[in-house]
Amino acid sequence: MQDFNDYVKNNKGDNNPNGAYDDIMKKVGALAGKFDGKSQNDLMRAIYEEAKKGKKRGTLKNSDIDNFASMLAPMLDANQKKMLNKVITELKKI
Repeated sequence: MQDFNDYVKNNKGDNNPNGAYDDIMKKVGALAGKFDGKSQNDLMRAIYEEAKKGKKRGTLKNSDIDNFASMLAPMLDANQKKMLNKVITELKKI
């Protein structure tokens, strides 16, 4: 995933209602493949660091983070959702 905003940009002007979802799923799949065999903490750390870069560049807004979390949450179990919420809270402070 180059930038969290890639997912937001792909939502705009897409006539295929599943296009943005399909695109983000491809990116999540690619990221998951990259982290195959690594821990959940490694994956969350990578997501956090990428989002932190976007926040510092001014290319990632809190609403983008909320949208990403909303899209990702249904795929997570209760413990993973708790960890995601913690990461989201920390990112919004940046």
